[in-house]
Amino acid sequence: MKPAIHPTYHDDCQVSCACGNKFTTGSTLEKIDVEVCSKCHPFFTGQLKFVDIKGRIDKFKEKQAQGVAYAAKKATTKKTVKKEN
Repeated sequence: MKPAIHPTYHDDCQVSCACGNKFTTGSTLEKIDVEVCSKCHPFFTGQLKFVDIKGRIDKFKEKQAQGVAYAAKKATTKKTVKKEN
């Protein structure tokens, strides 16, 4: 293997969850912050929990709405430029 091409491995990586749970694991990162862990995830706890993070679908719909608004604005500016000439 080539020397010095692999990232540094940390045996004492600190993982912190939004619920307050902390544990140590091995990783190439020194510190990891997560929103959901095994102590608070609904699959492991059996309780229904809503996470306040936007899903991928919501983000996509938001971007699509911004694109439509931008296209409409651009079309109106083209109309006003043509009327002035």
